[in-house]
Amino acid sequence: MPYSQALSTTHIPWNKGCLIGQKPPLKLQEVWAIRYHLEQKHKLAQLAMFNLAIDSKLRSCDLVRLRVSDVKQGSMILTRSQVIQRKTGQPVRFEITEKTRKALSVLISDKQLDQSDYLFKGRISSSEHLSTRQYSRIVHRWVSMIGLDSTAYGTHSIRRTKATLIYRRTRNLRAVQLLLGHSKLDSTVRYLGIELDDALEIAEQTEV
Repeated sequence: MPYSQALSTTHIPWNKGCLIGQKPPLKLQEVWAIRYHLEQKHKLAQLAMFNLAIDSKLRSCDLVRLRVSDVKQGSMILTRSQVIQRKTGQPVRFEITEKTRKALSVLISDKQLDQSDYLFKGRISSSEHLSTRQYSRIVHRWVSMIGLDSTAYGTHSIRRTKATLIYRRTRNLRAVQLLLGHSKLDSTVRYLGIELDDALEIAEQTEV
């Protein structure tokens, strides 16, 4: 058998059986469902992580490196915070809603964390904070917990969730760009996939 023919019969594509492409954001009811399950199971650290991930819209590499000092000053949990993005080196600000502040307060108190401590500790003793790989596995467990196909979702699903909801409610693309920390508006358009969503919405409303 020729070598090229042998390759064609034995080679298995790396993405065989996998869903590739942009990961969808969570729907509002799915966000509520995950919160409910985490509360019922008393997973305090994961509840705080989930709430903060939704609020902050940060990339996983920035989320796992958040310290107590990023969200707390003195005895108060901040209502807004700012971090420097590792990917771009640029600052991005985000809100911390009341439910997230409550979850963070419980986490910090329960774990007795100091200002300089990382919020989300890694399971490996040699690691000071949760790794992005560990966070990714946790995200897959979150979506599986409420009956979703975990292969269809990822960490960017969490990052895109609130940004997508904000855009759909306001159509304010510039606001979403700032919240995501994108330097170019085109990046936000591609990231949200809004051109296709808007086109489909127009098509659905047009009868022929």
